[in-house]
Amino acid sequence: MKRTILLLFAALFGVLTAAAQDLIVKTDATKIEAKVIEITTEAVRYKRFSNPDGPTYVLPVKDIHYIQYANGEKEYYTKTIPATPLTPATPVQPAPAETPAAEPAPQAPSGRYVLKQYEIGELYDQNGVRGVICQLSDDGMHGLVVSLDEIYLHWSEFRKPDLRVVGADSRTDGEENMAKVAQYIAANNLSWADFPAFEWCRNKGEGWYLPAIDEMLTIGHNYNGGTRVQNNRQARNKFNDALKDAGGKRMDRLVYYFTSTEMDEKNAYTTHMGIEPPYVIEIPKYNKFLVRAVHKF
Repeated sequence: MKRTILLLFAALFGVLTAAAQDLIVKTDATKIEAKVIEITTEAVRYKRFSNPDGPTYVLPVKDIHYIQYANGEKEYYTKTIPATPLTPATPVQPAPAETPAAEPAPQAPSGRYVLKQYEIGELYDQNGVRGVICQLSDDGMHGLVVSLDEIYLHWSEFRKPDLRVVGADSRTDGEENMAKVAQYIAANNLSWADFPAFEWCRNKGEGWYLPAIDEMLTIGHNYNGGTRVQNNRQARNKFNDALKDAGGKRMDRLVYYFTSTEMDEKNAYTTHMGIEPPYVIEIPKYNKFLVRAVHKF
């Protein structure tokens, strides 16, 4: 009888333990038993349920099908969009012989102008901005390009006892962090040379900036073909070949890249391009790590 009670208690404890976990289901059907810590418009941060004191992982929202929380509630992140029926194009009437018509710009059947759609890993060279496309909007017409070159630099030059918080705390927008660094420099009579990683990006010209942590995580995600669940050498080679063919340098999978996102007075967030976690670690700002600049288009 006593043994039966113990078995029932163990089974009940197991049920309660399972119920206390969140379940992340990815778009590729992969399931992750987790404890969700934070959700933003761009990413979900979580710890593995089996290792609650371990590293914090970051997963782009676009890779998530749904999250089932410990209370049973489900939150979906992907939507099924019905296909739009195709409408046959109307034949264009020829212009009168005596009035030759100018060649029209390409148009879609709906009458809208057809704009170029880009691909990840494609060289972008427009309006003085030259780099490889590393992030795209859903319509494939806008996104981010990453610089062709990279360099080892300090995030900032301040050491003990002069460590300081600058306020560059955006996880999603490095441009916002860049503006906060500029404000901090002006308010404290400093120079851009006190922030070498930011200065290097700024010197590339208007619009170039040091990416935030979520932007850099997305770059790493796309660099690996849209997933870090499996090794995709072909996707990485395409990306690296585009960099090399344009006279740039291949991305480094084994070294962490600085981001503009500040953790505290001592550390800033970094990430790498590999497939093995942890994807985010904190590095002292006065250490030298790789830097790449990005530009929106």
